[in-house]
Amino acid sequence: MKGVIVLCLKELVQKNYGEDKWLDALRISSIEKEPAILPISDVDDALVLKVVDSLLKVLGISMTQLGDAFGDYWVNVYSQRMYSIYYKESDNAKDFLMKMDDVHYTMTKKMKDAHPPRFDYEWKDDKTMIMHYKSRRGLIDIMVGLVKAVGKYYNEPLKVEKLGGDKVSIVFP
Repeated sequence: MKGVIVLCLKELVQKNYGEDKWLDALRISSIEKEPAILPISDVDDALVLKVVDSLLKVLGISMTQLGDAFGDYWVNVYSQRMYSIYYKESDNAKDFLMKMDDVHYTMTKKMKDAHPPRFDYEWKDDKTMIMHYKSRRGLIDIMVGLVKAVGKYYNEPLKVEKLGGDKVSIVFP
């Protein structure tokens, strides 16, 4: 996983829950000294998932709640510093989400060992899209939170529903 994701998670926890909660999660994950991480650093998926699991315990929240919190923070705070152009290139949530697979591919094709989630799209009707999530990490709850946050960013009341471990239903207004 790229360091930018870990750095966002760290900042979210520190700002919303406190530095002590982040340090507790690291301790529970058997990380005695936090490594220096850059946005383009490669961070072992298993280690990140261990920290995520520890955060759920330390914060007393579910993966769904963490996914929603991360999604909102990533879309509406963190990514605005680096990737705001992608949001400005789209007029609405539908257009933005339809570009996500291309954005992930374009942004990471020159990054060594980058394995971002990939997406396929299926339309049930003119307002309902099924977004297929393809990643070995199994972080569908993060994707759900991100999609909800995209709706918030564009001020659109999206109806977002997880349909198992690899797809999400999105109903656009």
